Amino acid sequence: MQAENLPKDEAPRVHDCLIIGGGPGGLTAAIYLRRFMRNVAIFDKGNSRASWIPVSHNYPGFPEGVGGNALLDNLRSQLERYGGAITEAELVSLRLEDGAFVGTWEGGEVRALTVIVATGIVDKSLPVDHWRDGVSSGAIRLCPVCDGYDVVDRRIAIVSSETNPIGHAMFMRSFSADVTLFDRTEGSILTPDELQQLNAAGVRYVRSPVREVRLTDDFKPVLHTGDGDTHEFDVLYPMLGEIAHSDLAASLGAETADCGELVVDAAQCTTVPGLYAVGDVVRGLNQISVATGQAAIAATRIHNSLPWTLRPAR
Repeated sequence: MQAENLPKDEAPRVHDCLIIGGGPGGLTAAIYLRRFMRNVAIFDKGNSRASWIPVSHNYPGFPEGVGGNALLDNLRSQLERYGGAITEAELVSLRLEDGAFVGTWEGGEVRALTVIVATGIVDKSLPVDHWRDGVSSGAIRLCPVCDGYDVVDRRIAIVSSETNPIGHAMFMRSFSADVTLFDRTEGSILTPDELQQLNAAGVRYVRSPVREVRLTDDFKPVLHTGDGDTHEFDVLYPMLGEIAHSDLAASLGAETADCGELVVDAAQCTTVPGLYAVGDVVRGLNQISVATGQAAIAATRIHNSLPWTLRPAR
């Protein structure tokens, strides 16, 4: 599709906003801005993390749950109603030139007065056999906050992370009495106090590191540890952390925090004026509902910060 949201001969030379990323946050921001009668360019390289979700039961308004792809399809359809179009391409650079942001891609350049970065994160991963099948079946899960309720009383395996190594295991203990924490490297990274907390909560701790994960024919994760043992569970949370796709914003000097996540103010603006960020790429709670709320805030601030465009009289 074209980068412009209006017919080519009517397209402005500089858009009001360039939105990078077509997940729930980016699409929500685009919907808001189009309803504000703003000209937006939306670029999406595909593979939204939301598309991995087989069904979400914690997104408000869907009592029976909603699949990630279904939610994305609904948002795209809603955007199209307001004249929004998505360019399916990856922006490879972003710069400031003559008071505007300039993004480059294989098809050329796109200019805008403001930018919303909604590029998300990438999960660090274990060597897992048939990773996508495991995620789509619900055997491998990435977000305890999202779906802890959905695995009540299941056999749950969690792999420790460098930061807060027992946090996810303790969190999941609220949902099941059968929680096992695995190390991911040789030599325990847990302190005596953390070991005591696990013991007091009844969380089993396997010190031998996980070498690989395979799925049974009925999608049960089987963890193979360095000592040669195998351990079968109903659900695996490979909580190894993530890395934010914040390179474009960081190249302009935007401040980043842990894992490259962008630091923003109350209106979702980064430390670079006119450069906003929403969703998982931002420091905070990674939830779809949070991303869409941030998108609404950023889009409204952008609309109010730009010169008004008066509607011609009929």
